[in-house]
Amino acid sequence: MESRSDPSEEGKRRRRSGRGVAAPSKPIPDILSRVKDRYNDLRPAERRVADTVLADVGFCVDASNADIARQAGVSEPTVTRFCRAIGCEGVRDFKVKLAQSVVVGQLYLQTGPRPLPAENGSPLWNVVFGEARNALDAVERQLDPALVVGAAEMIAAAHQVAVFGLGGSSTSLASETQNRLFRYGVVVSAQSDPYAMLMMASTLKPNDVVIAISATGRTRELVEAVELARHYGAHVIAITAPDTDLTRACDIALTAEVPEYPDALKPTASRFAFLAIIDLVSVAVGYRLDPSARETLRRIKYNVLNHRKGRVLEPLGD
Repeated sequence: MESRSDPSEEGKRRRRSGRGVAAPSKPIPDILSRVKDRYNDLRPAERRVADTVLADVGFCVDASNADIARQAGVSEPTVTRFCRAIGCEGVRDFKVKLAQSVVVGQLYLQTGPRPLPAENGSPLWNVVFGEARNALDAVERQLDPALVVGAAEMIAAAHQVAVFGLGGSSTSLASETQNRLFRYGVVVSAQSDPYAMLMMASTLKPNDVVIAISATGRTRELVEAVELARHYGAHVIAITAPDTDLTRACDIALTAEVPEYPDALKPTASRFAFLAIIDLVSVAVGYRLDPSARETLRRIKYNVLNHRKGRVLEPLGD
């Protein structure tokens, strides 16, 4: 009779074949959250190292073990123990993970007091209204009106329009695009789930149009959906940053380069710019479809006002 396999060998075979044992999850390299989560479990000296790291992430990425120890007022072995206490193999492993977090970490770890707005609204007014003005100025300077007209012509002639926006403000911007276009009688739907985007892209035909919105133009799932839509013959309009993977995968790129003010608590500046582009394209579609767009808007407004029994004329475009 054949003897039973050793359990450890059986486990190895299962792991190799992918059956019976779940694959180990990929570790999340957010070392800053690990420092914060394990802070209360650290020894007092190790907490001083943690305080030093959280106070100046950039310094700790470039500093030597001795520099970190000196800044924290501890010994070098304490720095090593701190690194191991938060799950790293040692100082080198810790600094590699820390470097991955440094770009975002410095912006979001700033905890200095922010003054409430004065009677004239500053600095709050300056941050929000200033960002909005700068974004609108950037669109007005950079956007080619001929591309807007071309995009409007493409949308007006489409059998249907699919709007793709994934994550962050792009999801709400996709919804806003749908909200602007359906009023003119355009058959339009917005998708923000990556699988729904792929499924929608698979159904498109040469007389359909995709409007893809992305602040970075590098979102892999969005670019893949756009490439799939083009494979099936659909046209693609991108609202995004210049010179990106998305611009290279589309027919018309409506782009604006909008610098971000380094304040993590204020709205993303590109959102203002993209809203302006959406409005420009939408109005151009309305002009192109006039008078049918005007009749559709009249029906919408008539039935909304009739439903509310109001006498005051509400905003015409909504």
